[in-house]
Amino acid sequence: MQADLEPFHAIAVSRLAHALQAEGRSIIHMEFGQPSTGAPSAAIEVAHQVLDRDGMGYWESEPLKARLARHYADTYGVAVEPEQFILTCGASPALVLALASSFKPGDRVAVARPGYVAYRNTLKALHLVPQEIEFGPETRFQLTAAALAALEPAPAGVIIASPANPTGTIIGRGELEAIAEVCRARNITIVSDEIYHGLSYVEPAASMLEFEPNALVINSFSKYFSMVGWRLGWLLAPKPQLLRARTFVGNLFLTAPSLSQHAALAALDSRAELEAHLAVYARNRDLLLAALPGLGLRDIAPPDGAFYIYANVGHLTDDSLAFCKQLLRETGVATAPGVDFDPDRGRHFIRMSFAVSTAQVEEAIARITPWFASRS
Repeated sequence: MQADLEPFHAIAVSRLAHALQAEGRSIIHMEFGQPSTGAPSAAIEVAHQVLDRDGMGYWESEPLKARLARHYADTYGVAVEPEQFILTCGASPALVLALASSFKPGDRVAVARPGYVAYRNTLKALHLVPQEIEFGPETRFQLTAAALAALEPAPAGVIIASPANPTGTIIGRGELEAIAEVCRARNITIVSDEIYHGLSYVEPAASMLEFEPNALVINSFSKYFSMVGWRLGWLLAPKPQLLRARTFVGNLFLTAPSLSQHAALAALDSRAELEAHLAVYARNRDLLLAALPGLGLRDIAPPDGAFYIYANVGHLTDDSLAFCKQLLRETGVATAPGVDFDPDRGRHFIRMSFAVSTAQVEEAIARITPWFASRS
């Protein structure tokens, strides 16, 4: 039995962007959710030192896991043991690990729509069934306890993302607690993707562990810590599931990169530098929120966190992929089509990442303003 996966259309847009760049075009890359900044300077310095002295090999850093446990105590007020952290090659393998070790083929797992394209496709690849629930402005495009309670029969699991991709919306503490209560009552396993934690512009995002200690939590050093290319993430698993999860990770992925683990330990103590990045994103967000209504883009999901604008362009197109490609060819601004995040209503949406420099955001606004004006 083969899984029928859908393409990640933003990759096609990015390929076109790089092809145009190779021809000498000036391209502003707002199609992917990756910081334009590099790893913290202390992390890079440690990496240089390690390369000179350590041959490295298969390894899982006990100091890093202990430091992560302290991070959860300091940030969320929850007590977890270092042994509960399974270090992975980014959040994507952590998602595979959480799903493969928690569910059996044929299980249904609820996900919000719009939502990250890899949730749907990873579930399908593992022969699980994504049960997508459509949400709109009335729920701020976010999953709710009421929607989970209404599903009949109850799904085996649910994937929660707060802040979310593509919308950036954050689930409030009260709603997270209500979701945890519904899941306990209905025996629904929670997988909480917290990869955008630290990137908040309103209230800080709460961890699902504050309300459900048996949730599986995914995170990585790619977003807030600005270490995309270092490919380091983690799965925080409940103790009863550790042996099974470690059995899976040992067979599927072995260990995370040793060099990245050394560097990540330094990154965890680079808050001043990382908060400066967040200040740039906040400025970029403000610029876009101020400019886009003047372009006719008034229907925008509230970007509470992460670094995305999810905007309705339905008055201009019902083919967001073709729209993004045309926008790219004619302005040099690369964006992501909404069909990645919602195959139906996403035809009317685009996603713009503002994890670039402020100068690039200002240039992007200058380029797309006349382009949108000519179509209004």
